[in-house]
Formats: sequence, C-alpha cells, structure tokens
Amino acid sequence: MFDIRKIQEQVIYNAVKEASDEETAARVIKGPEPEDNAAWVKNTMFRLEKEFDPDTLKKIRMNCQCGYGMDERYELLKNLVESSHSLEEFCSHEKARAAGMSYSDEAIMLHFPYCPCPMLAEVDRLVTDTWCQCTTGYSKVLFEKAFGCEVDVELLKSIKMGDEICLMKIVPRGFVWKQ
Repeated sequence: MFDIRKIQEQVIYNAVKEASDEETAARVIKGPEPEDNAAWVKNTMFRLEKEFDPDTLKKIRMNCQCGYGMDERYELLKNLVESSHSLEEFCSHEKARAAGMSYSDEAIMLHFPYCPCPMLAEVDRLVTDTWCQCTTGYSKVLFEKAFGCEVDVELLKSIKMGDEICLMKIVPRGFVWKQ
C-alpha cells in the first residue's frame, strides 16, 4: 500500500542527513511521541526550523520532493516543449493552461486552486512556507528535465498559509528553444 507518510519521513531524513548528520535527521523526523500526520508535519517543520538557517532549510525542503506523478507530468511538459517555439507559446497551449500554467514577464506562473500535497490534507493551516518548499523542489526537477536547462522556482502563494491559490514563478535560466 502507498504510505505517503513513510515516503516523506524517508525523503526528509535523507535530505537532513545530507545537510548535516544521521543524528540530526533522526531527531527531526521523530518527535517525542507518536503524532498524527497533521501534527507530524507541523512539528517536523518546527524541529527543522530550530536546527537550520533559512537558506539551508529551503535547500533541505527542496530536496524533499517525493516524485509522486513525476513521469506523467514530465511527458506533458516534454510534449508541450516539442510543440512550442517559445515560453509564451508553451504556456498558451490548452494542456498547459489546464495544468495551471500561464505566461508573465518571461516566466511560467504555475498555480493550483487546491493544495496538491497529500500530506497536508489534514493540516488546517501552516505558520511558515517551510513545508511548501518541497513543491518548489519538485517543480525545479521537473522543469529542468523537460527544458534541459536550470530553472529558478519561487513560491509566491500557498493555500495552507491562507492564500486563495498555490502559486509558483518558474524562470528558465538557459535556452529551451533554439532560435
């Protein structure tokens, strides 16, 4: 059976271990007593925020994406790249719009009218955007693979932090289409 909590525990453990050590990783993912998913998310982010500075914290969380559904989304992006000649054209495709993409100032604006994270289903509200940074990491991996160049991803809005949508700005840092 698919256990998103176990997957998240493992990816957070590995990302923290890579940034520090096994002891810190174990301390971050395991609280003092059993926790339901909502409490675990909030408490794990609190423990992470106590351990690391904001830049390291963001890097850790960006390395925590689970990869859920990545292949299907990659195929969509790859097909859109192949049928486009520019970023603006890429974003204007019906399938891109249906997937929440639009074009603005040389960037892709990717929005979701709902929180796409299954771990946050039981979380009413987050105090910080720490948890949501895994989504920026997921998008970075996905778009870099599809575009064949580095991309910058910035989280602009989060439903779980009280915004009406989740919104990211994605900017390619290289040439996706040859002129």
